[in-house]
Amino acid sequence: MQIVVSNIHVEVVRKSIKNMHLAVLPPDGRVRVSAPVQLTDEAIVMFVRTKLGWIKKQQEKFQLQPRQSERQYVSGETLYVWGKQYFLQVEYSYKGNSLVFSGDKAILTVRKESTAKQREAFVNEWYRERLKSEVGKYLPKWEKITGLHCSGWQSKYMTTKWGTCNTNTRKIWLNLQLAKKPIECLEYVILHELAHLKVKNHGPDFVSILDQHMPQWQERKKRLNESKLDYLEGKL
Repeated sequence: MQIVVSNIHVEVVRKSIKNMHLAVLPPDGRVRVSAPVQLTDEAIVMFVRTKLGWIKKQQEKFQLQPRQSERQYVSGETLYVWGKQYFLQVEYSYKGNSLVFSGDKAILTVRKESTAKQREAFVNEWYRERLKSEVGKYLPKWEKITGLHCSGWQSKYMTTKWGTCNTNTRKIWLNLQLAKKPIECLEYVILHELAHLKVKNHGPDFVSILDQHMPQWQERKKRLNESKLDYLEGKL
């Protein structure tokens, strides 16, 4: 359920709990309220109104978080792969697109007349292949450790979540941007989504799964959410 309070969109999740809980979530400051099942919509709106100042302050923090500039895919821009920064060097050829690395350089070869959108599409597909390769290693690893198995996984470009899990189909979706982050962050997201196959919410039972299998998960989560985000046009 979604409500709008003073132009702020709020996701409302009803649970079997006694008190309301408010969260402003990374990476872009979306707002979520967990509320008791029997509570009225009016009561939830009033609760959010009393917290507007705090919500806006938290959203400002996310807005001020360092972001990569809007990509044009030209020489001199930066490219991140598994947490390492590379400097883009664009070269031209009609023999096919490629992306190779030499030292701290990422050499992108494209047609000279290609647009920024076309270059972006190629680079995103390149990221998708890298993500597919690493998830192929780490998903089975964490399925074996936890005993929790998904029915399958896919990647997609997301601007508000690092991953998501459909508990009905047991399918996991992973953010394509994870290929830009350190491997340990990818492992954390995989474990996070697998844990949702057993516990739908983020309550104590969910946290205990993370604590048991990845004692340093909060460290990894913090590193992920503090890393540079992609340019997001018109967010917040």
